[in-house]
This record gives sequence, structure tokens and C-alpha cells, in this order.
Amino acid sequence: MVSCRETTIRSVVNMQFAVVNKGGNNRRPLTKGRNLSNEAMHTIQALKRANLNTNNINSKNSVSYSVTLRHVLDSKFSRLLKFDMMAVLRELLRQNHCLLALKVFEEIRNEQWYKPQVSLYVDMLTVLARNGLLEQVELLHMYLRAERNLEPETEGFNALLRTLMSLKLTNLVIDCYNLAKTLGCEPDRPTFRILINGLEEAIGNSGASAVMKQDAQRYYGDSLDFLEEEEEEEESVGSKTEV
Repeated sequence: MVSCRETTIRSVVNMQFAVVNKGGNNRRPLTKGRNLSNEAMHTIQALKRANLNTNNINSKNSVSYSVTLRHVLDSKFSRLLKFDMMAVLRELLRQNHCLLALKVFEEIRNEQWYKPQVSLYVDMLTVLARNGLLEQVELLHMYLRAERNLEPETEGFNALLRTLMSLKLTNLVIDCYNLAKTLGCEPDRPTFRILINGLEEAIGNSGASAVMKQDAQRYYGDSLDFLEEEEEEEESVGSKTEV
């Protein structure tokens, strides 16, 4: 059953597809070595044209816009192959068309071949956060919690925790940590460095950090000297996402 909060957030998404491109000429592709097919490029253009219509409509015409977007999704996007669907999603993210990308992701989640991956969520959350779309970050978090057959990716969850910590979304950080443990994902030293150091330094949440220290001691003993180690720069897990 869809909650009232999710319904409210999704209504905001459906009415705000026009997003200003903030990336400029410094944008880099989220995937390497994959070219867009003609079908994917045509679909992206059609989706963006439907998106631009929001600049010219008023509340009385919002229904006709929704039908137009639905038509593009049904007549073009739904006919793409799996790889092309994912390429469309990543290209929209690359161009910072975040809300439109979120709508495409919702369509992908309904595909029979769809297999949830934490690393893909990290890619999307990072772009949404960079564009200041915190409501959509919370919506994606709800989608993540609702996923079935989610693989326990330690690196993926670490990247997710790091992204949420940078936004100071303490409750989501702790919730995703608990979700990872529920899935059988073993926290490693980087996990606890992100959690404990982040909670203490960035947020100052001593109560939550004390709980995390207890968990860390259960895994690694009383000595938590590894918390003082410098966290190595890790390659983005988004580049490893399978499509």
C-alpha cells in the first residue's frame, strides 16, 4: 500500500520535471565505453521535449501534459531493450534532468528483468543530492527499503552511507545501516569509519555514535584504532553497476 507521504512526494515529482542543467561543460558520463543507440537518443529527445512543455503550461493543462509524457513512455521508452533503457536513465542523470530520470527509473523498476542494485541507487542519490532534491532522496530511500532480492553489497552500502552522511540525513544513515545488516551485509572498517567519524564530527550525534562503537567492538574488539586511519579514496561503485 502506498503511504500518504510517498504519494505526496511522487506528486511533486510529476509536476516538476523541468530541471535546470547545473553541470555545464564539466559533465562526465556515468558509464564508460557505452554509446547511445539511435533508439535511445530519439527517446531521450522525446522525453526532454515533453519535459520542456512544463514551461508553457498552466494548471488547467497539466492533465494533457501528463498524457503526453505517458505517451512517450509507452510508445518509445517501453519498447527499448534493457541496455538502452539503462543508457537513457544514465544519460538523463548525466545531464542533470533528475526528476525526469526518476520517472524513467520508476518505469524500469516495473520491468521483468529489473534487478535492484545498491550501486545504482548510489549513483542516483548522488546526482539528486548534488541538485538539492532532498525530497526525491527520501523517495529513493523508500524505494530502496521496498526492494526485494537486494544483494548485500558492502562497498555499495558504504558509498550510500557516505552520500547520506554528507547530507546530514542521520536517520536515513542509521536506517540504511540497519537495512544492510538485515540483508546479511557485513560492515567492515570503512563502514564504521563513515558512521562513527561522520556522526561525531559532522553531526555531533554522540548517542548514535556510541551505539555504532558498540557494534564495531563486537566485530573488531575493544580497540577502535582503525577509526583514526585515513579513509582511502575509492573508485566510484557507480561505474561498476551492471545493466
